[in-house]
Amino acid sequence: MAKRSGLSKSTVGRIWRTFDLKPHRADTFKLSNDPLFVEKVYDVVGLYLNPPEGAVVYCVDEKSQVQALARSQPAFPMMPGMPEKRTHDYLRHGTTSLFAAFSTDDGTVISSLHRRHRTVEFKKFLQKIDSQVPDELDVHLVCDNYGTHKSPAIRRWLDQHPRFHVHYTPTYSSWINQVERWFAYLTDDLLRRSDHRSVQALEKDIRSWVAEWNENPKPFIWTKSAEETLARLGRLLRRLNGAGH
Repeated sequence: MAKRSGLSKSTVGRIWRTFDLKPHRADTFKLSNDPLFVEKVYDVVGLYLNPPEGAVVYCVDEKSQVQALARSQPAFPMMPGMPEKRTHDYLRHGTTSLFAAFSTDDGTVISSLHRRHRTVEFKKFLQKIDSQVPDELDVHLVCDNYGTHKSPAIRRWLDQHPRFHVHYTPTYSSWINQVERWFAYLTDDLLRRSDHRSVQALEKDIRSWVAEWNENPKPFIWTKSAEETLARLGRLLRRLNGAGH
């Protein structure tokens, strides 16, 4: 940039620091093309801010293909002046899929582990939710648009269980589903630095982590209304479009 503009490198550096520009970094995004985007935002955010009386709200999704990874050599522990060191390579020992339902009220989680994540496994998970929620309560589920969540078998099951109400998030909008934030906690606290020699060991650690979470659960407090959420997205789009021109 200094060469193209005729400015000195130090001047370019000061400009970058002043405007918090970091050209060495890049991020990914994908805008929703859902024709019902606005309606779905109002629906889901409305559940968070004003949940129905006599009902529970669960954010549901699967963390699929969780890998049991074993580093090729033992890690070196952190020492003064030296961070923890781990090998870059590892051995794969299989995968599992974590089904989770995050309560927006108290932060507790209903979970199941399955080796696959098809309609049959999702149906079993719905049955588990049904068995653990008191019969007198309605159940509102926030789900994404994954095909398993909308299959004919699942639709039939929902028709047979009228206390269940499914609210679908807009496409490419995982940020609105609170269980994704919980998955991020699980990844940072357990999976990112884990070392498992079998799927069974991985599943045992995940179950223990979830049980420990439920001993002291932490709900996520959604504060922005649907109008504020949409307005913020509008400002972001205007900035992006302006930068593109």
